[in-house]
Amino acid sequence: MNIQSRKAVLTGSFGVGKTSLFNRFFYQKFSDSYQMTVGVRVEKKIINSNGQEIKLILWDIEGESQQQKVPTAYFYGASSIIYVFDLTRPSTFLELQSNIAYLQQIVPKATIKIVANKSDMVNKKDIQKVQDILPFSIDLITSAKSGQNVEALFQNIGHMMPLPS
Repeated sequence: MNIQSRKAVLTGSFGVGKTSLFNRFFYQKFSDSYQMTVGVRVEKKIINSNGQEIKLILWDIEGESQQQKVPTAYFYGASSIIYVFDLTRPSTFLELQSNIAYLQQIVPKATIKIVANKSDMVNKKDIQKVQDILPFSIDLITSAKSGQNVEALFQNIGHMMPLPS
């Protein structure tokens, strides 16, 4: 059986929890200490998507408030982009529209998921306020700390990645 490989990239501002989501998914671990990613970190995991096994190659890239500052080579070949922002820090989602437009331009065929992280630190009213001001809908609300929707995020990405027929 030939397992298909698909690349997904975790991106967004620094400190939004990309590495924490990465660590929760691959190692079922969470640390309260800030873990700055320098450059890129890559890991692979076999996931089941619609009855087919896919080798998910996940790139955890360094955070930048403006995606134009991230080397474009990190995005090449990506089937999915996971754009993560922090529900507790408006500065991480105020540039959402321009960042998403830029990502759509450099990787036009990739599926882009917008993920609101750190749901364990806010209440439902705060989440609704954020949703009300965003130019895009949030695809998933996660908490790397509690593990809320982390597995669902990556399984969902697997389901959305096109497989050859």
